[in-house]
Amino acid sequence: MLLLKTDKARQELAPGMRTLSLRERSLLLLAEGKPQAELQAMYNGGGAQIVEHLLNQGYLAPMAPTAPAAAAPTTHPKTQPSPASAPKAVPAAATASQPTDKPTEPSDALRSLAGARMYLFDICERLFARRDPAMAQHFHSALRSARDRDSMLDVGEALLEEVAQLAGTERAQTIRERMAQLLPREASAAPA
Repeated sequence: MLLLKTDKARQELAPGMRTLSLRERSLLLLAEGKPQAELQAMYNGGGAQIVEHLLNQGYLAPMAPTAPAAAAPTTHPKTQPSPASAPKAVPAAATASQPTDKPTEPSDALRSLAGARMYLFDICERLFARRDPAMAQHFHSALRSARDRDSMLDVGEALLEEVAQLAGTERAQTIRERMAQLLPREASAAPA
């Protein structure tokens, strides 16, 4: 089953909101359109409890199932429904309360200093917390202090240098690309 973020989740991930734990927020960042089993496997299986909590609290919702296309050919071709009347996949989280005049763009919706910070906190936790707690604490402190796009980039680059030494340049490049997707665009950068 694929999971989608709800409006409540998007509000939680907005700058200035902090009601969930670091792990809950980082899992929430990665949740859009991911299989439930993949998210549950995170944190050495501890993701199962987090996913359950986020589902129960209304931060995540299952994607509405679609009608299988293979089941339709059992009837005569002239009696089949037209493509216009066929059911469409609609996220379970979609409600009448969603604004219809302003389409949301998932990539821009995720762009925030808070989102980038949470992603880098998660990377720091995964790679350094057990191996080098002092370094992890240093980066946590630096990430908390980064209040604009440029300072977040500086901290991110320092973190990526350590990632490259520990996990290789390919892993560092993957993290760099994801960080670029999460940071606000240069023209609209605003303090978190």
